[in-house]
Amino acid sequence: MPAVTLGPNPARGRTITEQFHAFDAHNPHVYRALERLAARRLAAGATRVGVKDLFEDLRRQLPHGVAGLNNNFTALYARRLVDDHPCWASAFELRRRRAA
Repeated sequence: MPAVTLGPNPARGRTITEQFHAFDAHNPHVYRALERLAARRLAAGATRVGVKDLFEDLRRQLPHGVAGLNNNFTALYARRLVDDHPCWASAFELRRRRAA
């Protein structure tokens, strides 16, 4: 798996959504890995999947850690997983967003 990079100007003065989009654009392999982990859990019979648990699995799998993988991104990754895989909607708890 490729190294995780922050990209230019990591967080200063940007919303969580903006930070997420910048991180995701520079680290598309992170989403693909989360997608694979979620698919494996669901195929193994899980009815609920927590993205924070997936983050921890991903952090353990990457030998140098996951610089910039912010726990504030979990809700945005969960929404993206459900958007890309509507049949997974019942496996993820999506709460109403309070901030951008």
